[in-house]
Amino acid sequence: MTKGLNKKVLCFIDESGTAGSGPFQLGALFVLAREAGRLDKAFSDLLPADANEVHAVKMANGYLQGLLDRLHGGADLDRVVMINQHFQGRQGGPPVVYAQAVVETVKIGMKRFRSVLGRDSVGNVDVITDVNQHNDHPDFDAEMERARRDDGRFRGVNRVVRLDSGASRLLQLADVVAYARRWIIDGEMNAHGLREKYGIDLL
Repeated sequence: MTKGLNKKVLCFIDESGTAGSGPFQLGALFVLAREAGRLDKAFSDLLPADANEVHAVKMANGYLQGLLDRLHGGADLDRVVMINQHFQGRQGGPPVVYAQAVVETVKIGMKRFRSVLGRDSVGNVDVITDVNQHNDHPDFDAEMERARRDDGRFRGVNRVVRLDSGASRLLQLADVVAYARRWIIDGEMNAHGLREKYGIDLL
């Protein structure tokens, strides 16, 4: 590892809504790679032993809020950053719109993760996205490469990989983070409540 480089950071990203067909949100979760297993277990332990993949849109709000409440109360989330960012009215094809949203969200999350590391800058980041029709596309890949080469803070990203969320509880947690804005739209809570109760920053 290059001298002075911070320990590896993982960023898990999933979406609520669909890029190119109206407003959508990205949920992002930043955690040190060496601490990801602990967080994965903490979330998994809240689920039934035979639980299938967590799909927030298919689950009751009360159940999801209970999961987040117990996670926030039982796990040490001081070294975890969770953000929900809203996007609408972007120009371009869906893969490009999705890519630009990922870049913007990751850059904000990297900036906020500086306080976790106690550093002025954060690099050595691997981004893991739930595979979909937009990020499994040449235009998405081209935008990622452009951003990794030219786009300021995003140059600290090592790679962007796609993974089926069924294989990762932390991608499923990112899905819940993305969905959480629905509770504000429905009037169940406000941005302050999301932050205080669950540790999710609304952007």
